[in-house]
Amino acid sequence: MAPNILSRIGTVLAAPALALGITVGAASAPAHAAIWSSCDQWGNTTLNGYILYNNIWGSGAGSQCVWANSGTNWGAWANHPGTGGIKSYPNAKKVVNKPIDSLRSLTSSYNVTVPSAGAYNTSYDIWDTDYDYEIMLWVNQYGPVGPLGSPQGTVSLGGHTWNVYKGDNGANEVFSFLRTSRSTSGTVNILPILDWIKDTKGWMGNETIGDVQFGYEITSSPGGLDFRTDNLTVSSS
Repeated sequence: MAPNILSRIGTVLAAPALALGITVGAASAPAHAAIWSSCDQWGNTTLNGYILYNNIWGSGAGSQCVWANSGTNWGAWANHPGTGGIKSYPNAKKVVNKPIDSLRSLTSSYNVTVPSAGAYNTSYDIWDTDYDYEIMLWVNQYGPVGPLGSPQGTVSLGGHTWNVYKGDNGANEVFSFLRTSRSTSGTVNILPILDWIKDTKGWMGNETIGDVQFGYEITSSPGGLDFRTDNLTVSSS
């Protein structure tokens, strides 16, 4: 579960942090950052309709930098200690702002290169505009990480089979879908998942979907690890 501070407070409040030069650790941006990079805690930019966000939000975090060749080709280098608790969620976000019932389609394709070390998940983080509901789709995970809440069974939706969890973090309800096998590339049909939550389970109403984020929820990456999004697309109609 990754608090979406940028969406909650907006880039207006993030700007003072950038102006003050707030950074975490002393890491420098990778050399392959073609057009943008940042090691700032809340470093962000918009490219090709996607918002890139460093998002180092957890306690006990180390150093992390993000880089981007475009809004759909980007990555992060993270050196977080081997302790428990989520440290960060570097991500790219596409704004949708449509009620579920008005969506005809909502799909995403991903292709990533991730390490075989540390503890993290590769995940979508989907929010309604009121931030009452968070839908996480874990397409990959490594190391001792797990979702919030209690198991709700297994379901095949959107082209994948998921183990489903339902929980509450005190601020919003969280529905987590964990792919039953690891994946570094694929396409997810997100709309049937939203319809299943709303219509089949009745866990939420016709919410307006605000953000579809995709990134890496990192618990630990000691020594420095690379997380690379080779390609990402999010489309809706």
